[in-house]
Amino acid sequence: MAELNSSPQKRAFTKIEYVGITLVVLSIIGLFFNPAAIAGVFNGMVENAYKIFQIFIFGFWRDGVWSPSIVGVAIIVSVMIGRILERLGFTDALIRIFVPIMKYFKVNSAVVIPAVYNILGDINAAGRIAGPILVKAGATKDEQKIAVATMVQSQQSFSTFMLGLLAMTTVGIQVFPVIVIAMILPMIVVPPLLRFTIYRQAKAVTLDELPHFTPKTAALPTIFGAAREGAELLFLLIIPAGVVIYAIIGGLDYLGLWAPVKGALTAMLTGLSIHPETGILSILVSPTLAMGVLKATVVADPTAIAPKLVIGSFVLACSGFPFSVIFGQIPAVWASCTDLTEKEAMAAAVLGATMKLITAGLVATLLYKFLI
Repeated sequence: MAELNSSPQKRAFTKIEYVGITLVVLSIIGLFFNPAAIAGVFNGMVENAYKIFQIFIFGFWRDGVWSPSIVGVAIIVSVMIGRILERLGFTDALIRIFVPIMKYFKVNSAVVIPAVYNILGDINAAGRIAGPILVKAGATKDEQKIAVATMVQSQQSFSTFMLGLLAMTTVGIQVFPVIVIAMILPMIVVPPLLRFTIYRQAKAVTLDELPHFTPKTAALPTIFGAAREGAELLFLLIIPAGVVIYAIIGGLDYLGLWAPVKGALTAMLTGLSIHPETGILSILVSPTLAMGVLKATVVADPTAIAPKLVIGSFVLACSGFPFSVIFGQIPAVWASCTDLTEKEAMAAAVLGATMKLITAGLVATLLYKFLI
């Protein structure tokens, strides 16, 4: 039998291997010629990320006076309040009030359920719970898009609302009209606005039978479970997300790449009368973190931020931001439980977030004199 001479085939390079080789070469060059730059980028990332722990847990020195941080505890307490209200039927009451209104605008009444649930719940749970309800209620794809765009008009964490409430009362803002404009009015205005302009394939459907959104958990498990949920939200979601973004910003800042990006965002938000620092946090990191920073700043010095900027920042924070939610979580959740594709869900979320950004600017620019 003739002996077969077979030479093993060389494994072809993949794209990621080319990236890895490039990084190895750059690392060697950097360590040889400028090791301080590599250390500087790392140090910049660590120092900038440390601000998250200062804001939420440790506290900081201000003008020679130590200011302890209560923001982290405030988040845990606010989640407790939200879950207690939910257990006492608050969500079901809101559903009973807002769902019947939709029939007058010739749109499926189910479109407002995600936004209402989102006030005390969270944006992912709102999609998983309300998405199947929309499908069961016979909502068209356009109506499901309306539901997504409406949902991102309300805050995704009750702690965002509570921390913003503390900030606004500290600087003397009339809270009730701001809450109506930021949270209640969009749930009434956005569905008919989109129904008669962009998403026209809609029909009036009244929901005769609605599920109950009030959990059956007993009193003490509700309270202690809510406290645990608040701690998980703080330590497993908000702080890690903040550390990631702050660390990246710290590295980019050391390399001189963050300043132009920050300048562009600052110019846009300032033009809309939104506090730039907290507005950037809402868009890139977390609205809860933004309201935590806002609250800590105005409590330390009520004159540090103009009231109209506080209003604009709060209205923006009552939304589906940051980008990671709009471009990641919402498309994944809604594509799995509704008729929408990830692209369609993302487009509706982007539309709703853009509307919220414009609303925040209009409220802070045109109406702030009537709210102070």
